[in-house]
Amino acid sequence: MNNRLLHTMAMAMSIFPMALLSGCQSVDYYGQAIRGQYHILQDRQPINRIIGDPQTPPSLRKKLVYVLEVRRFARDALQLPVGDNFLTYVDLKRKFVAWNVFAAPVLSLAPKTWCYPLVGCAAYRGYFSQTDARRYAAALSRQGYDVYVGGVSAYSTLGWFNDPILSNFMRLSDCRLAALIFHELAHRIFYVADDTTFNESFATTVEQEGLRRWQKVRGNTHLYRQYGQHQRRQQRFSQLILKYRHYLQRLYEANLPAAEKKVRKKFVFQQLRQEYEMLKKKHKQLAVYDHWMQQPLNNAQIISVAAYHNLVPAFENLLAALGGNLPAFYRTCRQLAEKPKKSRLKILNTYMPGIPAVDQWAWEKPTSGLNLDSAAQFL
Repeated sequence: MNNRLLHTMAMAMSIFPMALLSGCQSVDYYGQAIRGQYHILQDRQPINRIIGDPQTPPSLRKKLVYVLEVRRFARDALQLPVGDNFLTYVDLKRKFVAWNVFAAPVLSLAPKTWCYPLVGCAAYRGYFSQTDARRYAAALSRQGYDVYVGGVSAYSTLGWFNDPILSNFMRLSDCRLAALIFHELAHRIFYVADDTTFNESFATTVEQEGLRRWQKVRGNTHLYRQYGQHQRRQQRFSQLILKYRHYLQRLYEANLPAAEKKVRKKFVFQQLRQEYEMLKKKHKQLAVYDHWMQQPLNNAQIISVAAYHNLVPAFENLLAALGGNLPAFYRTCRQLAEKPKKSRLKILNTYMPGIPAVDQWAWEKPTSGLNLDSAAQFL
């Protein structure tokens, strides 16, 4: 999930005084974060009450009953820190809970980054209002940046609050809803500032293992098959984008006049669209990304597709080496989280099949990315 995370929003209520040290713009930014998080907390309704209300639509009641079953499984079988999370429901009355703003120079893929107290730096700036996000993006565009605004489906408050189930979750299939719950609960085990790949790879491993065990309990072999199809679709799209990201990087590093680079940049994006259309003929499910591809493509949009799951194979092999013992796996990963980034990667590489994992964007500042589901705006 997920980018799926707006960790800065979760912290805003406790760190607001720190914004006063950084000027009016920071005050405005953290102010909207506080208001947005406050409204979500204020609008929470107990799920049991909604289930028991005769006016509740049957489809919503069925989904919420399913949520409670998944939640119990996460607590009892996966031993995740459920606490009082996902016992409430919020009707957002909108498609996304928040919006991320991405920015990059016109001839560079090094993202503009923003740093926040406690949670570190990220290559996005999150807003609870789409209007505010677009206003800020427009200001960056006037400064000469490529910009992109993408919707965010879910985020974890990392233990600061009891997270609710959001109304936009109800659009998900049963397998993806369970995966989201497992994923977001995994983030509550630990969070490492400035290491998105480590955090997301760990949570994705827990998500995948949780679904494998969940389908056995449910006796539903289709559940994980659906999940696998969804993951493969994401992977195909991600590989395509990262391929052209590489082409763009080579172009921007070339010894060419800026004007010529801009012309060639347009050609690269034309080629990307053409290859996407060809790939879609073979894999029709990729059509969910049509809206993303039909927008005016730019560097900011490209960097919004992050390689979140580079370390998943290593985490999976670590779990296998521990005999599938999830508590031992959690303890070991917490210990890794306390080590320096290079040390973590070195240890995980010993569990990596084939070619060792690398810090893929080592030439960049610390980055975080938008989950591909957020790019597929109507998924």
